[in-house]
Amino acid sequence: MISNHPLIYLASRSPRRKKLLQQMNLEFKVISVEIDESRQGNESPLKMVKRLAAEKLAEARKSIDEGIIITADTTVVLDGEILGKPGNENEAKEMLSILSGKIHTVYTGFAVCNTRKEKTIVDYVKTKVTFRELGKKEIQDYVKTRSPMDKAGAYGIQDDFGAVFVKKINGDYYNVVGLPVSRLYTNLLKVL
Repeated sequence: MISNHPLIYLASRSPRRKKLLQQMNLEFKVISVEIDESRQGNESPLKMVKRLAAEKLAEARKSIDEGIIITADTTVVLDGEILGKPGNENEAKEMLSILSGKIHTVYTGFAVCNTRKEKTIVDYVKTKVTFRELGKKEIQDYVKTRSPMDKAGAYGIQDDFGAVFVKKINGDYYNVVGLPVSRLYTNLLKVL
């Protein structure tokens, strides 16, 4: 367990990331950062999530003088195409339809910074997720709940109906939720 640490800041609006840090028994404050999360040119999904985590960290450092800052960015990739958060219900339905019956990859890039020691680690985790075949009505019913609207790939594996779409995963479950807690924990230990 991590104890006697400087104040930790989670620079994320994600309720899932907040819950995961609480699960780790960490005391922290949540702050919000705004950056452009667009893909730059043909950058790979891996480069994109690591860059966005680093940019969120740079933005958070503007308002935090001392402490440990955690940032993250998660994306879903199918056949080289990045599936971010859907912009509307039709996009959510389309994303779920193309994920149906296929294997996709979830990437989370994250940054951990101890401002006092000037130690920063930017890392990532990827997980393969297999969806079962989805019915049109269950996709429509799920989208009606509005749950997919704030999630990359238009689904949540953790605590809503999106969990029943997942046939199997190969890799870190918590990465699919939005924060690979085991890798995050080991990196936190390195910056303390």
